[in-house]
Amino acid sequence: MQLDRIDFELLTLLRKNARMPNKALAEAAGIAASTALERVRRLRQLGAIQGFHAEVAPAAVGIGLQAMVSIRLARHSRKVFDSFREHLLGLREVLALYHVAGSDDFLVHVGVRDSDHLRDFALGAFTERKEVDHIETRLIFEFRRNTDLAVLRPDERRQGR
Repeated sequence: MQLDRIDFELLTLLRKNARMPNKALAEAAGIAASTALERVRRLRQLGAIQGFHAEVAPAAVGIGLQAMVSIRLARHSRKVFDSFREHLLGLREVLALYHVAGSDDFLVHVGVRDSDHLRDFALGAFTERKEVDHIETRLIFEFRRNTDLAVLRPDERRQGR
């Protein structure tokens, strides 16, 4: 996917505020409004922009406690992996999941009401499942999303930028 300076600028601006009106987006990027509109459309078609999301306050939806759960599977096969991943994605308490390398297979970011909910959820969703060998839970005291866009252009690889 070939992106130029203008594309990177648009992505950076949208990462900070995806609801930025097109006119303001164009002005901030130093391009015409019609150009901004077409560029954003193209970035979506290319898959550089995968979606627009609202950052919801956890307390507003009843989440009083968040945790990161490390999960190690007992067996490794495509069928077991796919099935367990779909199981995770079907759980409303799962906020995000990461398939990782290392001693664990998944890191799962969960949001629950309280510690009792976390215990019950972990037992039912993870430890009682035969494909799970081990879990480890870490409480999250604070979560902040970085709105800066990590733009790693090929020409910057070895320049330390």
